[in-house]
Amino acid sequence: MIWRWLIFSNAVLWLAIPPAARAATVKGAVEITNSRDEAVRKRKDYTGVVVWLEATDRAAPAPAAPKRAQMVQREKRFTPHVIAVPLGSTVDFPNADPIFHNAFSNFSGQPFDVGLYPPGSNRSWVFKKPGIVRVFCNIHPTMSAIIAVLSTPWYVVTPVSGKFTLDNVPAGEYQLRLFHERAVPENLQALERTIKVPEGGVTLPLISISETGFVPAPHMNKFGREYPPVGNGDTYPGAPK
Repeated sequence: MIWRWLIFSNAVLWLAIPPAARAATVKGAVEITNSRDEAVRKRKDYTGVVVWLEATDRAAPAPAAPKRAQMVQREKRFTPHVIAVPLGSTVDFPNADPIFHNAFSNFSGQPFDVGLYPPGSNRSWVFKKPGIVRVFCNIHPTMSAIIAVLSTPWYVVTPVSGKFTLDNVPAGEYQLRLFHERAVPENLQALERTIKVPEGGVTLPLISISETGFVPAPHMNKFGREYPPVGNGDTYPGAPK
């Protein structure tokens, strides 16, 4: 009798929760097509696609609590290459190279500049504006990265497999949004859709992201000028002695 009462009580409590408040799971997968990237073509590496949900049938919920993330500079690369963080989060840019770096962005996502800093040190930035932040190094033109700053608690960056899971999504209606740095905006917008999340969760159809039309564009340094040539030992005009 005690077990029956517990089961009955749990069922009553579940039914008493409004449908929109019941957490569900949204699962899916992305693939990348028409790519010139060797990792995509030969190894089916679908890393780095940002997927998130925005509620459309009620007031926007508070974003997830700000967190501290890290984008290490090592071997003249930002690692990881793509991260997603809640609004108000802090991102550290530790310099693990034996040379100087200067992480910055002058794009519309959120301009920032942590300045020039030496090996073994760290600089941080708090991202207070939602958007896609394209990160570069003011010394090394081949270095780039993406920080997606999101004002929603439901987001994920895809792993190599392209499979993703969004947990604790209340039942309701959402706009599915995507970002992939080698997809043109028109292709991404065409993939956006309204989805309904039932109480039992939902598995989405495969999302195919085409890189058709993408043309890599050179970027300027933080002063809006072309990068000066870098010599052996990473010497450059104005480099610390």
